[in-house]
This record gives sequence, structure tokens and C-alpha cells, in this order.
Amino acid sequence: LQRETKGQFLIDHICNYYSLLEKDYFGIRYVDPEKQRHWLEPNKSIFKQMKSHPPYTMCFRVKFYPHEPLKIKEELTRYLLYLQIKRDIFHGRLLCSFSDAAYLGACIIQAELGDYDPDEHPENYISEFEIFPKQSQKLERKMAEIHKSELRGQSPPVAEFNLLLKAHTLETYGVDPHPCKDSTGTTTFLGFTAAGFVVFQGNKRTHLIKWPDVCKLKFEGKTFYVIGTQKEKKAMLAFHTSTPAACKHLWKCGVENQAFYKYAKSSQIKTVSSSKIFFKGSRFRYSGKVAKEVVEASSRIQREPPEVHRTNISQSRSSHSLNKQLIINMEPLQPLLPSPSEQEEDLPLREGIPLPKEDDISAPLISSSPVKEAREYEDPPSEEEDKIKEEPLTISELSYNPSASLLPTPVDDDEIDMLFDCPSRHELEREDLDSFEELEADENAFLMAEEEELKEAHRALSWSYDILTGHIRVNPLVKSFSRLLVVGLGLLLFVFPLLLLLLESGIDLSFLCEIRQTPEFEQFHYEYYCPLKEWVAGKVNLILYMLGCS
Repeated sequence: LQRETKGQFLIDHICNYYSLLEKDYFGIRYVDPEKQRHWLEPNKSIFKQMKSHPPYTMCFRVKFYPHEPLKIKEELTRYLLYLQIKRDIFHGRLLCSFSDAAYLGACIIQAELGDYDPDEHPENYISEFEIFPKQSQKLERKMAEIHKSELRGQSPPVAEFNLLLKAHTLETYGVDPHPCKDSTGTTTFLGFTAAGFVVFQGNKRTHLIKWPDVCKLKFEGKTFYVIGTQKEKKAMLAFHTSTPAACKHLWKCGVENQAFYKYAKSSQIKTVSSSKIFFKGSRFRYSGKVAKEVVEASSRIQREPPEVHRTNISQSRSSHSLNKQLIINMEPLQPLLPSPSEQEEDLPLREGIPLPKEDDISAPLISSSPVKEAREYEDPPSEEEDKIKEEPLTISELSYNPSASLLPTPVDDDEIDMLFDCPSRHELEREDLDSFEELEADENAFLMAEEEELKEAHRALSWSYDILTGHIRVNPLVKSFSRLLVVGLGLLLFVFPLLLLLLESGIDLSFLCEIRQTPEFEQFHYEYYCPLKEWVAGKVNLILYMLGCS
């Protein structure tokens, strides 16, 4: 890796290595020395993003979960998504009801073991594998019942696809849980899905703000704000994170997910600021395709699908082996880019399911499409399932408690509440009251300081006027530089409005068209020019109306 190598190079290298075309759903995640997780930004240097010393350890993960698995074109992409969801299930990130959990577990068993065989599978064969963080005997019996009857005859691709079809309907599908405290001090988990911004407390989803209703995401220090519309009323939700770095990471994840799922074209994406004040706060812009563009690109794939290599867990039945497969199979095998001259070592079976290598891609997979086969096993979704409700919703009999090691800010299982050291509401109110009393007591001092500033400004203007009129002698070089600066500012004030007039006039010139198509100009046009134009037009109409009345 060169010092100037950007993150996109590494992402492209991994996807090319595995012959993955639908790569926009995936990303690379790493952990800094402070144990804060980050997504590798594609348009920035890798070395500048890393705060540790090489070798770097990175993880290949699903970053944006596909909203509709039916629109995934290739089996390799579906398999990688299946591995990620299997990992989410194991770490408690995909919370669901008992019946849904049994079905998901049965799909995993069917995909990994195949059909039930009484000669090979003993009575309690499900208990040998840890699929869920809390796996009761009742759940295992239900999984075995579904595996023996409902899923018989399904090939691994079909069983995996059925898991995707069920998983994508769950409330916690695609949620990367961020631990926070709300205004009452209650521990909550924030997440971003294809539907919008979600908040979980206990076993309930307490908030869902759809992406079209999210007006702004911002953060200040350790406080994250979501400004949106709920029940036709504008509302602002505030949450407290454990560290400023965790808050900034949460904000970036929100900005990226909103851009990916909300917009129809990547050209519509704007640079977002964390503060309303100009030149203050963090600025960030998602660089990549949006969901609609990814689906359109997938529909144009015409190649022979690469062969997908799976590992049959029946060859190693220990729960530790399955545990390692669930955790490691999405991990990158090398922390750095492999050298072309280095010979690849065979990955032992116990270290996870290897992804296809370059030499294995030539042979196409000969099987029927799981998309077609899955329709034989799945009932068509009802209209009620398609409707997304924004009201509080109970999603499981258990509380949402994803494994702490998988949280964006890793902590021990019993230390989530200790992350936060926020003062109580009474202390905050008392601090605000004390601050108000101090300001009120020093009001005269503020007024005096303001008068001094006005006097200094008046003296500076008088001094500048005397220099320009020649009443004060100055160095000729300084005088020439001042005149040059004034002329330059004058030209700038003339050229900028002229360029703006040409851009808004609709004149069809090549360089003007190129400027109009840039995201920066579109953002300036819609956020500044159009409101200013409407304001000026309103003032002019008001003046004309007043003149007409007089």
C-alpha cells in the first residue's frame, strides 16, 4: 500500500479478488486504538484514516442491507448477505419473535446440513450448534420440527434465499445498533434501515422516522440530534453517546444511510454539515451509488454467475466450529493487500467458510434460480406486511440486547450503562439557571464591551478613509498592495454575479453545462439561490403593492 492509496482501491481489490460485482452493498470496517469502529471512507487515504500502526486489521462487512433481496442478481451476493445475517442472528442483532427465530434457525440448518436424515442426525442434533445467543430447548425443538417437514428438499441457495426473504421483513433487519441514552437517561439503541431512523428500547421499537420525514441529522459533542416530522408535527429527538467519536460515527452512518436509501440519483446527494453555523462543525458527503442505481446496475449484469463455494458444517459438528464460522467467515483473511507473488495458503475448514478465489471463478453454478424456487415455498406477502407503521411496536418477547462486542463502540456485556456519565436532569437545569443568573448580573458589562467594539470599528473605518483620501502617509508598497487588493475584490464582486447570471440564464455552453451538473452548484442553487430569489421577489412585490396603494 502506498501512503496516498485511497480506500476505494482496497474495496475494489477485494471485490475483484472475489469476483463480486454487486459491491455497493459492502464496505470495510476497522477499529481505532480507542476501540471505536469506523467505516473506511473510499475517497480518503487509508493511512490518514488509520490512527494505529501497520499491519492493519479490517473487516469486510455488509454496509447497506438490500431492501428487496429479490432484486439481488447474483447468488454470490446473496450468499455474502446470508453470512452477514447469520452473524447478526448469532450476536443478537436480528431480534424477532419466537416463530420467526425458529424459521430462521431452521433455514440455516437446512442450508448447512441439507435434508433431515434420521441415520445421520441424532435426536438432539440442533443443540450441537449455537445459532442464537440464547438458544432454549423449546426453540431447538421448533427448529428441528420445521427443518424436518417444511424445508425438506430445499437446496442451500433456496434455503439461504428463504432466510433473506424472512429476515428483510423484520424490524431489526440491517440495524447496526448504536448504544445511547435518551433525554430520560434510558438506554436505547439507535439504528438506520432502508425505511428510516429507528430507536429500540427493551423489546419495542419506540420511534421510526421515515427518510422523507428526516429533515436534518446533526451532532454537538456527545449529543446526537434527529430533526424530523412525526404525525405531521416537527419534532427533534436528542440522544447522548458515550464519546464524541461515537457521536460523530453515528452521525456519519446516518448521513450515509439517508443518502443511500432516500435519493434516486447520486447526483442529488449534498454535502452535509453538522452545524447550522457557516464554516463550523464537520462536513461530510456520501460518495457512492444510491440503492436505486445499485438495483439498476444489477439488472444489467449479463455474465455467467461465479461458482459459490460453501462449507458443509456436518463435517465438523462441534458448536465451537459453527461459532467460529459464524464469526469469522466474513472477516478478511489478510490485514493488508496480498502480494501477487505470494502463494495463497489453504484455509483450514475450522477457520470459516472461504470465499471463491480467482482460480475457482471460471466454472458457472449449474442449478435452478433460488428466486424461482423460493416462490414455491413462500406465500405472497400481504398488503399489511408491506405497510410500515411508525407507532411504537413490540417486536419480540425478549429485550433487544445485541452482543456488546458487536456494538459500534465495543464494551463488555455488563458495562453498556457505564459508558455514559451524564449529569441528571436536575443538575442540568440547575447549571442552566446559574448561567442565566450570571449573564443577567453581567448585562452591563456586555453592553459596555459592545460599545467598545463599535468604537474600535468606527476608528478602523476612519483610519481606512484617511488612508484612501491621502490624509495619512503610508509606505508606497503598502499603498500599492492595498489598491491591488481593492481592485481584486471589485473584480470578484463583478465577475461572480456575472457568472451566476450566466449559469442561471440557461445559455447552452459546454463549460456552463458542466458547472450546472456538479452537486455543489445544485446544492447552491436549491439551498441559497432559489430562497434568495423568492425573498427578493417578495420584497419587490411588497414595495410595488405599497406604491400602488399610495
